[in-house]
Amino acid sequence: MKIQEEAKQVVQKAVKKMKSGGGIKQVIWVGAGGSFGGFYGANYFMHQESKTIFSNMYTSGEFIYAPPKSIDQNTLVVLCSMRGTSETIDSAKVAKNHNATTIALYVDESELVQICDFKIKYESLALDESRLERVNGSIGICIAMNLLEQVEGYKNFEIAMKTFDLLDHIYRKAVEYTIPLAKEWAEQNKDQKTIYVIGSGPAYGAAYVFSICNLEEMLQLNSPTIHSYEYFNGPFEVTDKNKSIFQLLATGKTRPEDERALKFEQRFGGKKLYVLDGKEIGLDDIEPAVSPYFNHPIFSSILNNVYMRELSYTTHESYETRRYMWKEDYK
Repeated sequence: MKIQEEAKQVVQKAVKKMKSGGGIKQVIWVGAGGSFGGFYGANYFMHQESKTIFSNMYTSGEFIYAPPKSIDQNTLVVLCSMRGTSETIDSAKVAKNHNATTIALYVDESELVQICDFKIKYESLALDESRLERVNGSIGICIAMNLLEQVEGYKNFEIAMKTFDLLDHIYRKAVEYTIPLAKEWAEQNKDQKTIYVIGSGPAYGAAYVFSICNLEEMLQLNSPTIHSYEYFNGPFEVTDKNKSIFQLLATGKTRPEDERALKFEQRFGGKKLYVLDGKEIGLDDIEPAVSPYFNHPIFSSILNNVYMRELSYTTHESYETRRYMWKEDYK
């Protein structure tokens, strides 16, 4: 079954379940690390397109300790965890205790799947054989689009659903295109201890995941994530010719923010300024009306599977190693 149809069926069941209690008034996206970051695309879509459904994101820990008072029978909570992170499981319990309806995104079955009302299995972004429309970020967007279509109507729904069939092909072409570019970038940055990642709008989530999951977790490098507009409200003061800056250029309405940041970086930055443009990695092959909403899965997959890997190969540091994760007690 295609992910479009699977997401449609799950959302239909959730909408039906919630109808007697007044219907869906808000959707909350919950996860930890890359599972949390993967929901940026879905949340961004809802903010841009929905008139009646409030949408927000919470890390699993914050959702446990400080859940919003608005959670009730009119709330849909979508939770993501690859293997069943304990805090995400506890977040599902909090959601259920507040009478919310829940959907679990998962790879390996865990207590999360047992607690939640509905479930969708996804494929790990980090595996080469995974199809891009089946990774967690893509499924989150598909859920959001189906939710909007069923509750309010979404005029570009059919175009968006057809786009999911194109994603994997676009991604594979982008991998071929970026590998030689990433090798050159990695060689320039093999001795760098800090890499600034800058982006905005529909690509900000990909910038965030690249920083915390790829560069910091996997390669143990310092990597602040900076919003392209907020760059001018402090962070641009550290720009100089020795800094390593990785700028994402998104497609969509917020692109001028990225271009403004890039213009300044080109004036005062150096040879370690790098630009990854969504138009060059296939986002311009998607209908402009929906293209911005697919920035996240395409950028995130390229950053993880091309740029992070090439930097790992160049530095001879395995991206499988960890200092603390899964080794030290941090519960």
